[in-house]
Amino acid sequence: MPRHLVIGNGKILVNLDHNCYIRDIYYPFVGQLNHVGGQYCRFGIWAGGQFSWLEEPDWTFELGYIEDSLVTNIVAKNDRLAVELHINDGIHQRESIYLKRVVIMNKAADEREFRLFFHQDLMIDGSEVGDTAAYYPDNHTLFHYKRSSYFMFNGFSDEGGMTEYTTGIKRFHSAEGTWRDAEDGTLMGNSISQGSVDSTMSFRTVIPAGGEKTIYYWMSIGKNLEEVKSLNQYVQESHPEKLLSRIVIYWKHWLHRAESNLGDLPPEVAKMFRLSLLIVRTQTDERGAIIAANDTDILQYNRDHYSYMWPRDGALVADAMSAAGFQSVIAPFFHFCAQTLSPEGYLFHKYNPDGTVGSSWHPYIVQGGRRLPIQEDETALVLFALWQDYTRNQIIELPQSLYNNLIRKGAAFLSDYIDPALSLPKPSYDLWEERYGIWTYTVASVYGGLMAGAFFTELFGDYERSDHFRKTASMIKEGILEHLWDEESGRFARGLIQKDNAWVKDMTLESSLFAIWDFGVLPVDDTRVVRTMKAVREGLSIRSGVGGVARYTNDYYFQQSGDIDNVPGNPWIICTLWIANYDIESAQQPADLEGPRKVLEWVNEHALSSGLLPEQIHPGDGTPLSVAPLTWSHATYVSTVSRYAAKYAELAGAAK
Repeated sequence: MPRHLVIGNGKILVNLDHNCYIRDIYYPFVGQLNHVGGQYCRFGIWAGGQFSWLEEPDWTFELGYIEDSLVTNIVAKNDRLAVELHINDGIHQRESIYLKRVVIMNKAADEREFRLFFHQDLMIDGSEVGDTAAYYPDNHTLFHYKRSSYFMFNGFSDEGGMTEYTTGIKRFHSAEGTWRDAEDGTLMGNSISQGSVDSTMSFRTVIPAGGEKTIYYWMSIGKNLEEVKSLNQYVQESHPEKLLSRIVIYWKHWLHRAESNLGDLPPEVAKMFRLSLLIVRTQTDERGAIIAANDTDILQYNRDHYSYMWPRDGALVADAMSAAGFQSVIAPFFHFCAQTLSPEGYLFHKYNPDGTVGSSWHPYIVQGGRRLPIQEDETALVLFALWQDYTRNQIIELPQSLYNNLIRKGAAFLSDYIDPALSLPKPSYDLWEERYGIWTYTVASVYGGLMAGAFFTELFGDYERSDHFRKTASMIKEGILEHLWDEESGRFARGLIQKDNAWVKDMTLESSLFAIWDFGVLPVDDTRVVRTMKAVREGLSIRSGVGGVARYTNDYYFQQSGDIDNVPGNPWIICTLWIANYDIESAQQPADLEGPRKVLEWVNEHALSSGLLPEQIHPGDGTPLSVAPLTWSHATYVSTVSRYAAKYAELAGAAK
């Protein structure tokens, strides 16, 4: 299910699987209009009369990236064919161009001819209906198009450009696709096909025994034929080798603003920190949407995907990137939220990357009663993250530009959406989008959002509003301590739910209770916080040998075990890191940071071989579950490393 390698530049995103096949191409928005849709753009080789696609079992792979860059670094070996491939993939840092470099190493004792085959299986604009694939003789390329989406494919070897090509019908009646035509080492040369179509192209080279040759392949994407022709010409004139080198150089410079003094964290954690920053960047559209995940194989699970901008995920990702020094990267996110905020001042469940409202399962009416179909923490956390960013960077122009359309309206909604009988926010859906009620996480985030609103209005001299927001936050804090603290169990409840027309505590143990201290309701050393976090650690840790922390007791999502006492749920990367963040915040001396350091190392151990982080881990064998990469997982890793580095510096300084 996971995508093992992702590359992008903020307007194009390409995902590759463990066989180095392109599985997703998003353009012109990251996360919207998938022009492959999880199909397989195959890559194969003909070596001295034998053919193999890279999905066949006799291939072995080493997957990764050129360090500190978004250019892949892959080694694929096939002993049967006596061949080794060194592969680099990259997206131009500015233009909509995908580049691939393949070094073929002939491991046989004789000179042989090699042919590389590249298969283009597109579903342009997300559908197989009405596509065209054609040979374009003017520049000896293949191109696919539909409406205003054009894709042009080209390449060359030492022996010249494209050797053979063909286009054809796929997945219609008995037609499997043109990739089948490649398996005899030659292509039939059909010059155009329309409907549900694909194409395949080949390049040839002759390599002496023990020698190597390089073949380049690229794809240009644009809105019309002239645009892709121009981009194709740019690659030819610049040379793909130079362009790939420039991509590496660009991302290395991009990372220069990241914190380099990470205390005593080991090199592999520092490497994952930098990779996580890069992965978050690939999932962030240049117009502001921070996408949760773009692994389309999740469609097989629930017929929807994660390619949406959840304001909650986006706010927490933005907060992490701001803390790491990347304020300029996430500033468009806040403008995105300002533009999509409802007239009433709240954000909806989730959004498409172009700013339209995304699909939802939150109803407007239940058993005859009306309800607002929102998760209130999503509105609150955007304000909270914006204030956190301002306190770090002191760039007043950003909040000033958002003051009327986001800050005032959002904080006003939070201050009005209150149940006066409880002194708590009215009910909404929880952060996991599963249940309706008044949730400790949500309430704590509203407190943090209102305090952010109070700080901003005071910053801009709007003292009456500031006093009002501050008083409302204070009232909510009183409501939290009165209604959500449970003295009998010695911890906070997950929330309040309606039962027989009365509000009763939901005492399900929930990892998100960390919000009580993280959003500023209580200090981290408050006894109620200490007791709650102890209960979370003891009750939600996975005792199967894999380790990690579950979301909550008896978590059903992708559930793998019925042994709830030992496996309350699958371990989640973010929930495990929340415990580490608490330990970092609580640390009094350098030795107290040993636990968080081990957690960061645990995350590294459970990453994919390429370094990408999934949403969940299988509690039995430690393999990834659900989508990968999950932007929230990588951002939380960034946040934990940043917190660790700051605390280490503080404690080391105090020890001198």
